Amino acid sequence: MTFSDAIRICFAKFLTFSGRASRPEYWFFFLFIVIWSVLAGIIDWQFFTQVTKTQVNDTTTVTATSNGPVQSIVALIVFLPHLAVAWRRMHDSGRSGLYALFPVLLVLGALAVLVFGIGLASTLGHSGAHRLDILFTRATLLIVIPTLIILVLSPLLMLWWLTRPSQPGTNKYGPNPHEASA
Repeated sequence: MTFSDAIRICFAKFLTFSGRASRPEYWFFFLFIVIWSVLAGIIDWQFFTQVTKTQVNDTTTVTATSNGPVQSIVALIVFLPHLAVAWRRMHDSGRSGLYALFPVLLVLGALAVLVFGIGLASTLGHSGAHRLDILFTRATLLIVIPTLIILVLSPLLMLWWLTRPSQPGTNKYGPNPHEASA
């Protein structure tokens, strides 16, 4: 599979979450995303950056800010094709495509625990239940700290899974992409 074949296939199958995707298909598309993200960043930097100079006493501070509109557009364009090819890549290594969502689900879970745990503790603190406030704060930290450790390690696990070779032959998600194209 060539670089251009991978891009064409990924955009053609942008809503296809069934079947399998080979390593070259996934990694060529990933390289395409990186290249276009860098180019979009350069365009944003050149055309959409505002430079502000602030002078306080003898100190001059220069600040450059950008909303990154071109990068945002590129991210929206490649989001579904990238998710679909990652999903199919997981299938190719014999895993459920849901594993492609593993880091996102961890982030959402950690945020939910923080919002509800700290929010509940804060509410109890205002109502005068000081001991329950401390209990919920500590319980929240006991849940969030391991979640954050797993959250740091999950991209490494995803990288490991995405680099695994194809399962030989047909698995429950379909035929091997290398054998099907041969």
